[in-house]
Amino acid sequence: MTNTSTRIRRCGVVLIEPREELELDVAGLLGGRRAVRARVRLVALAPHVGDEIEIDEDEAAALARIGETDWIDRAAPGGVTSGVVESLLAKGLLIGDGDEHASMRARDETLRGVHWKPLSAVAHAFSRWHEAGVDEDVRITRHRTLTELIRESGPPPPHVTSRAEPDRRQSLPAPRPTAIDAILARRATCRNFDTAGTLDLERFGDVLKRVVGCQAEVEILPGTKALKKAHPSGGSLHPLEAYLVVQRVDGVLPGLYHYHVTDHALEPVATMDPGALRDFAMRCVAGQDFFADAHALLIVAARFQRTFWKYRNHPKAYRAIVLEAGHVSQNLYLSATELGMGAFVTAAINEVDIEHAFGLDALSESPLAVLGFGPRAPQKTMLEFDPLGEVWEGAELKAQ
Repeated sequence: MTNTSTRIRRCGVVLIEPREELELDVAGLLGGRRAVRARVRLVALAPHVGDEIEIDEDEAAALARIGETDWIDRAAPGGVTSGVVESLLAKGLLIGDGDEHASMRARDETLRGVHWKPLSAVAHAFSRWHEAGVDEDVRITRHRTLTELIRESGPPPPHVTSRAEPDRRQSLPAPRPTAIDAILARRATCRNFDTAGTLDLERFGDVLKRVVGCQAEVEILPGTKALKKAHPSGGSLHPLEAYLVVQRVDGVLPGLYHYHVTDHALEPVATMDPGALRDFAMRCVAGQDFFADAHALLIVAARFQRTFWKYRNHPKAYRAIVLEAGHVSQNLYLSATELGMGAFVTAAINEVDIEHAFGLDALSESPLAVLGFGPRAPQKTMLEFDPLGEVWEGAELKAQ
C-alpha cells in the first residue's frame, strides 16, 4: 500500500539566483528603440537535486514561506496554492513524507546529515563536470594562444606586486643550499609520459606511502583513532581518500583501485582492458591526453562528513578540505621528482564520471583533483614549462 505524502517541508539547502539574459527585441528594433532587452529568470540551485531548476515568482515566494525544519500540512501551507506546492514537490524543492517522494527525501536527508554549509554545498555541487572536455571550453583550450587571449581580454594582471618603494625594501640573506633545492628546481608539470614503458612497483609504492599513506595511527580515545600523514589537515581529521587509475605499473593489473592508507595496500574496484582504461583516464582529466598518458592517476576525493563532523555547517570547513588537496599535490610533485619521475595535478576533471565509476555519492564523497605520475618520455613532444632547464635539454630528457 502506497503512503501518500500528507506533510511537506522545504529542502535543506537551496539558493535562488536571479539570472539576467539578453534577447533580441524585434519590435524594439523595428520601432527604432533598443534592439536588445533583458529578461530576468529565477534559477534554484539545490545540491540534492543536482540540476539547475527554473522557478517563477510564486514558487520563490513559497520557498520563502515554508521552513526547512518543521513538517507542515500539505493542504495548508500558509497562503501557498496547491498548484505551487505540487510544482515544487515535482521539482524536489519541497520534500514530502510519503512513498512517492522517498527518493528525493533520502537525497535531502543525506545532504542534511553531512552538515554542509549551504554556500559550500552549492559551490561544490554546481562546479562538478560530466563528460566535459577542456577543448570545449574556450577559456582553457590549448588550441587558444596567449596572443589571442591577450587580444580579447587585455593583458593579465601584473606578475609581481609591490607594497613599498624599492629603497624601503629590506633584502634577505640568500638561501643556504640544501638537498630540497635541487628537487624544487626539477619540479615541473609533466606533459610527456613514457607510454612505451612501465612504472616499477617499488617507486609506485614509495610515492603512495609518502604522499597519501599513514605514518602513524593513534587511538586518542577508546574506539576513536587519528592518523599522522605527511601533510597538514584541518582538525587533523584527514578526510581525503585516494583512488587510483593504474595503467602501466609492474605487477598490478590495469584497472581502478582504492588505496588503504593504514595497510599500504590496493583494494580492487574494477579491472579494465587497457583501451577502456585509457578512455576512462581521458574522461577523468576532461580530454587532456597528455595527462591521460600517466602510468597512474591518483584521484583525491573528500569524505566531507569526516571534516564536517567537527566543523558542522562551518564557513571554513570546505575551504580547509580544498587546501588539503593542494598539500597532497605538492607532496606528489616532490616525491615523484626525487624518484626521477614526472607528475601533474589538474582541477579540470569530470567529477560525475569519476563518482559513477567508483560508486561515490557526491553529497558525501567526491573528487577534488586528479594527480598523476610516472616515468617521463625520453623526448619532449608536448610543451612543458621548464625555464631553469633542469628537466629538458632542448627536446631531450636530461639525466636525472
